[in-house]
Amino acid sequence: MSPKEPPRRRVPGPARPRPGERRPSARPTARRPRPAAPDRAPHTIRLGSPRPRLRLVSLGLTLVMAAFVVRLLQVQAVDAAEYSAQAEKNRYASYTIAAERGRITDRRGIALATSVDAYDITADPSMFTPKGSGAPDAPAQAAALLAPMLGKDAGDLAARLKTPKSRYVVLARRQTPQVWNQIKDLKRVFADKAQTDKRAGGPGANVLAGVFQEPSSKRVYPNGDLAAGILGYVNAEGKGAGGLESQLDERLAGKDGELRYAQSGGRRVPTAGSREKPAVPGSDIELTIDRDIQWAAQDAITEQVRASGADRGYVVVQDTQTGEVLAMANAPGFDPNDLSKARSAAMGNAALQDAYEPGSTAKVLSMAAVLEEKVAGPLTQVTVPNRLHRGDRLFKDDIDHPTWFLTLNGVLAKSSNIGTILATGQLGKTQADVNETLYGYLTRFGLGQPTGLEFPGETRGILARPSEWSTSQQFTIPFGQGLSLSAMQAASVYSTVANGGVRIQPTLVRGYKGPDGRFTAAPAPQKTRVISEETAKTLATMLESVVDDREGTGTKARIPGYRVGGKTGTANRVDPATGRYNGYTASFAGFAPADKPRITVYCAIQNPTRGSHFGGQICGPIYKKVMEFALKSLQIAPTGTAPANLPTTFTPGRPSR
Repeated sequence: MSPKEPPRRRVPGPARPRPGERRPSARPTARRPRPAAPDRAPHTIRLGSPRPRLRLVSLGLTLVMAAFVVRLLQVQAVDAAEYSAQAEKNRYASYTIAAERGRITDRRGIALATSVDAYDITADPSMFTPKGSGAPDAPAQAAALLAPMLGKDAGDLAARLKTPKSRYVVLARRQTPQVWNQIKDLKRVFADKAQTDKRAGGPGANVLAGVFQEPSSKRVYPNGDLAAGILGYVNAEGKGAGGLESQLDERLAGKDGELRYAQSGGRRVPTAGSREKPAVPGSDIELTIDRDIQWAAQDAITEQVRASGADRGYVVVQDTQTGEVLAMANAPGFDPNDLSKARSAAMGNAALQDAYEPGSTAKVLSMAAVLEEKVAGPLTQVTVPNRLHRGDRLFKDDIDHPTWFLTLNGVLAKSSNIGTILATGQLGKTQADVNETLYGYLTRFGLGQPTGLEFPGETRGILARPSEWSTSQQFTIPFGQGLSLSAMQAASVYSTVANGGVRIQPTLVRGYKGPDGRFTAAPAPQKTRVISEETAKTLATMLESVVDDREGTGTKARIPGYRVGGKTGTANRVDPATGRYNGYTASFAGFAPADKPRITVYCAIQNPTRGSHFGGQICGPIYKKVMEFALKSLQIAPTGTAPANLPTTFTPGRPSR
């Protein structure tokens, strides 16, 4: 201790509390302020507590983890099936295996419509982008190369190749193997060029790498326009769009199959996961049509329509004993192999779809009613004046003539309108009774009703009920004006007479051959007796006079060695464009051999403008040509019996037999 410093006074500390005794609180003492350090700022920033921030970060992380957990549960538990299916869809690709369309053949098995191998040309638009192809304008380049080969517009092809967010487009369907081979060769050239370019350091662009093919089939008609009206055609999708192709599309089409395979980068990857469901081919259809007779009919009617300057014409050939249609030809026709050149008006089957007034070929119906009702016989005398006043009209025959003294057979042979009106007038005591009786026979012969073929667009014809017949119709309907029918209906009328008075529903299909090769016959056609066998035989004999008698109107239909029965027709024609009478419908219907009929042939020509317009003059020769060919083709021999040669006229004052 220094002598100068005063001694420090000891201050006693607080007394220690005894055990169990509470220490009294110390009295607060004033603190002396500490002197500020010379090198520190006067105000110090103190860090806040980190705990709130840690809690906030922890909460955020918890929420994020919770979102991940919820999403994981949704993907793997709740929506697992949906995402699994989506993955399968992206991993696997599938395409339809088109079923082979069934053939259509004639009665001898000769193909009229068949299918051949073809390819659908497809593309992957993602491979035509600048990145996918290495070329900035790949769609335009590829389209310019493909358009000439596919017969398509280059602009349309380019637009398809630019389809956004797509891996599959169809560029052209049903192309021949030759077309695909051309594309394949061109692809190879561009692939080699791209490889060479890459080795040289270039982009290696290949604008055709994304073009592919899928096996398909193409409908082919080996005989061109032969029977096109019957067969119809298929559309761009391969579906039946007309004729039997449409009517029997379900049978012909079969059932498509499916091929499923794994893919990577748009290419197929061989894998055990592939699955194929085979396609089921369609059934073959065997028609009643005879190809050779069809050709003869089509050739004959086409030539005559051209020579006559007519609008159109039709020929129907029918087996009288079975009702089978052996030929159904139309002119003009069309080639279903190339529809781009077809006229829309010629693409149907006019023999079934046109309704027109038949004219005198319908007189056989009136004669059938007169004979069946026994109000007259073939030798009944009918005095036919030059003019006949009935109702509000003055009726005449095709030619002016003095008073004719005809038998009922002669009325039919000379096709007298006046004689037919007089004969049918005997069918009832009043004109209303006559109308009702005649109407009954017309409907039983099939007029005003479907034929039963169920052909697309087939007409029922036009036959009003008797109560709706106008004053003039009461007298024009007996000779074939004021009612309408189709060529098939007209042919069926004559087949009914030839078949002994029994109408057999016409048929076009004989049967079906399924994929298993088994043949199933078509249902038997409906048969209806219309007139008695005696009446039918009498009518057949009377129809011979039309052809054999020198004054008959059908002499150009004679066939040497065969007895022929038939009837001519020349009707005023209703112009479909104006709805008024304009021009004529010329026709001829008949069967042979007349005493034992086997074949019916019906011909009609609409609006001939060159040469004669009479049915016997322009349709009689067609009947002869087609009938001769059919008789020889089917090897039907003449019967060898002599015709009856019923008289067509009578001498006034001599009683009829």
